[in-house]
Amino acid sequence: MKRLLVLLMIFTASLSTFAQGTDFILLKRGTKQKSQIRYYPGETITYKSKKIDYFVTDVIQSIDQNFIYLSENILSPESITELDIRDKDRRNNTLRALNMLTLGAGIILLGAESINSIYHEQKFSINKGVGLTSGILLGTGLAMLPLRYKTFKNSGRNKIQLIQMRMD
Repeated sequence: MKRLLVLLMIFTASLSTFAQGTDFILLKRGTKQKSQIRYYPGETITYKSKKIDYFVTDVIQSIDQNFIYLSENILSPESITELDIRDKDRRNNTLRALNMLTLGAGIILLGAESINSIYHEQKFSINKGVGLTSGILLGTGLAMLPLRYKTFKNSGRNKIQLIQMRMD
């Protein structure tokens, strides 16, 4: 009976910890959830403000109704002009994977064709069609390298919102 009571107490305690909300900063580009980015307390944030014209990296300590408390600064969402989102935006991971896929396919195609020609013909040669295809794959991969979401500008439809989800 004691074990059942202890398990029940642990279960209810774990449910209450899951129910508690956390505060976060929401970067909103539109209505789609895929284009929303969240920053939680404890994470690093790289920003450019109206007073400082270069990017500064800082750690979020807490979030208030109107301010973001960082380890070295206190900011309001209106004072932030840009945020660096290269590592935070999950769409960059998809672009990076697609980029590596096309580059890898081009390299593997060239390697397989060269090994195949050495094995069958005892000399190094690459077929024109295979060379053209691998060149297109490598060129596409190199052209896609700069395609990434780099910054979030706090203007126009883009909004920075402070969300407080507390269960007091």
